[in-house]
Amino acid sequence: MVDLRSDTVTKPTAAMRDAMFQADVGDDVYGEDPTVNRLEEETARLLGKEASLFVPSGTMANQIALLAHTERGDEVFIHRDNHIYFYEGGGAAMWSQATFTQLAGEEGLMDPEELNDRIRPTNIHHPRPRLLALENTHNRAGGAALSRERIAPIIQVARAHGLAVHLDGARIANAAVALGVSIAVLAADMDSVSMCLSKGLGAPVGSVLAGPRGYIERARVYRKWLGGGMRQAGILAAAGLYALEHHINRLQDDHRRAKRLADALREQGFSVSLPSVPTNMVMVDLEQPADLAIQFLARQDILVGAMGPKRLRLVTHLDVSDADIDRTIAGFVQLKG
Repeated sequence: MVDLRSDTVTKPTAAMRDAMFQADVGDDVYGEDPTVNRLEEETARLLGKEASLFVPSGTMANQIALLAHTERGDEVFIHRDNHIYFYEGGGAAMWSQATFTQLAGEEGLMDPEELNDRIRPTNIHHPRPRLLALENTHNRAGGAALSRERIAPIIQVARAHGLAVHLDGARIANAAVALGVSIAVLAADMDSVSMCLSKGLGAPVGSVLAGPRGYIERARVYRKWLGGGMRQAGILAAAGLYALEHHINRLQDDHRRAKRLADALREQGFSVSLPSVPTNMVMVDLEQPADLAIQFLARQDILVGAMGPKRLRLVTHLDVSDADIDRTIAGFVQLKG
């Protein structure tokens, strides 16, 4: 089976499982799990922030970030395709009770002038503008890797209006590898940033939220609110530490395979969309319904996902080999008929 539905489907490697088995553990809610503490210290260093917090999922990391930045009714400016708005079940309505102002733009970036125009002056009739939320890489933009330089004009507008900035950096490691910069460079202008350990990095569970120490202490309280306090979580944190040490540089293999797949599908006449700086995602636009294509490919033992009524998403990851790419290309040739 070739599973291209997401980079969340990876299985821990034998070496990662061994690291988990050997992990030194304690009670993390008491701050006594040494492996969790090391993971939080290492991810804070990697992201260039004072502190970080280990949480079970990327959605929890983002929802905690909103809680720690906003009060009820505050306004969050967000691209209409961002994960926080599109894929987190309306969680903000339940937890932070912030209001979202959605903006459009290419590759997940809103236009700075439009953002400036949408930030309203202080008035009791308006919500209080508080936060700009960004995403890098941008999932619905095909895994677009957004450079610090491209994001800078938007952040400049946010700062001029006193907004904090949160980055959903679930795949920030992919962005850094694709752009040839450090992860800290892409996080440098952000007040807070989340990073997923269980996507391309291949850990079975977990994300981190990083930012100033006082902010992370508030976030720790909100993690408790949401039921995210884990006990002997070092078993999971060990997988994250292993991933940081061994699975960042290899992301370039995923990017290479995604590009080869995209090029081959184009040669077969498929409409393939790639962002200006591609990573590990390939979007394929079809003339037929995506569901029918998914069913056909599944019969060839190739699993892919839908990103729209006639759009497929194919995601490479550490469990996808060059041979799997060959099989996938052959499956699409059969789909083409």
